[in-house]
Amino acid sequence: MSQHSESFIAKSSIKTADKEHRRKLNFNIGKYNAVVPQGKQQFYDLELAREKAKNIKWKAIENLGELLQDFEENATRRGVNVIWADDAQQALEAVGKICEAKNCKTLVKSKSMVTEEIHLNAYLEKQGVQSIETDLGEYIQQLDGETPYHIVTPAMHKSKEDVAKLFAEKLGTDPSLTPQELTLVARQILRKKYTEAEIGVTGANFIIADIGGIAITENEGNARLSCSMPKTHIVIVGIEKMVPSINDLALFWPLLATYGTGQKITVYNTIVTGARQEGETDGPEDMYVILLDNGRTNILANEKLRESLYCIRCGACLNTCPVYKNIGGHAYESTYSGPIGSVITPHLKDKGEWKHLSHASSLCGSCSEVCSVKIKLHELLLENRHEAVDEGHTDLVERTVWKFWKQAMLNRRIMNFGNAKLKNQFVNKLLKKWTEHRAPLDFPKKSFNQLWREKYGDR
Repeated sequence: MSQHSESFIAKSSIKTADKEHRRKLNFNIGKYNAVVPQGKQQFYDLELAREKAKNIKWKAIENLGELLQDFEENATRRGVNVIWADDAQQALEAVGKICEAKNCKTLVKSKSMVTEEIHLNAYLEKQGVQSIETDLGEYIQQLDGETPYHIVTPAMHKSKEDVAKLFAEKLGTDPSLTPQELTLVARQILRKKYTEAEIGVTGANFIIADIGGIAITENEGNARLSCSMPKTHIVIVGIEKMVPSINDLALFWPLLATYGTGQKITVYNTIVTGARQEGETDGPEDMYVILLDNGRTNILANEKLRESLYCIRCGACLNTCPVYKNIGGHAYESTYSGPIGSVITPHLKDKGEWKHLSHASSLCGSCSEVCSVKIKLHELLLENRHEAVDEGHTDLVERTVWKFWKQAMLNRRIMNFGNAKLKNQFVNKLLKKWTEHRAPLDFPKKSFNQLWREKYGDR
């Protein structure tokens, strides 16, 4: 068992027993569940919309190399500096060089899971650059020294009382402040940071090939400020965020809004196609787009797992997953949690160390049912398990036990050997790792053959 697997089991055991944690999580997810059905009503034919979105992403991923080249050509034409990063280290070094060239001391950053993936804030701290999260949820998490808890809602596990207490401890505010008052405190602090920052960093919800632009979806306006007020704008984005045409956003924007937060459309939807052009009065002087691979081409090369790259990060699979709803986001110890995280993390990192995430599923299929682009997530989880076995990421004990189990299941004499009590004692002692975190196996008192003979005789 890997170190990450042991840690996952330990943290999961603690969180499932924490009733207050589960209450907060279920309360916040309950609010999501109440509004998402309303947002879905805007679609005349929801299933057709999801199917069309999946087909567009299929086209984008199948032609990813060509579309990335189109994007680079079109973006470069408008003065964007496009940087290709094979891994996290290359992306970090690229950001570091830009910060050094711009003599950057303060950097403002909008919500971006890919920057969490490469641990940008920790890197910048070592470089002496102050990196400020400007999304309210991310800002709360940064104050608390925590990573995001959820793909869409970074501080989903915190109540308003938790946030008030945190602000009082870190910012010296009155612990009785209301959510509205707390928001105003954060707004006042962050507005000053925008004016101080030399560089703004954003992610991108979509890369648009035909115009060489990026699309950002948000509800607070902080991403617009991050990419327009500082003199330099850096975009860090995974290569899988590609869509072929600007026209595709007419479908993806409302689909992402509905499945992400239950809205018909998010408050701010921005397309950025470059830095300030001649004759324009505002905007950054320089724009950089860092196209990050970091294991994504490993998934692209896998025909069965390639479908996971269609994900638009709406977070719907997390909100419906019975495992996530019990253990929360931090137990996964990975940037991407929930079903989609369990699918892609073993391929973005070391499979032997992270294969356990693919087992963190009931395989109920609810994630596949709610996916906005109809990814068959539960089938991909099974595929991950299959690949882990085929590639030898299992120990000798596990392989031996399952080999014996297979032989027993294929041999009726072995299955019928002994009574139920003997079978229970033998199997539960043999499969200690299985029963350590699960209920003991309990064989029926009568075998199938016995029940058949009692009903039909020997015929």
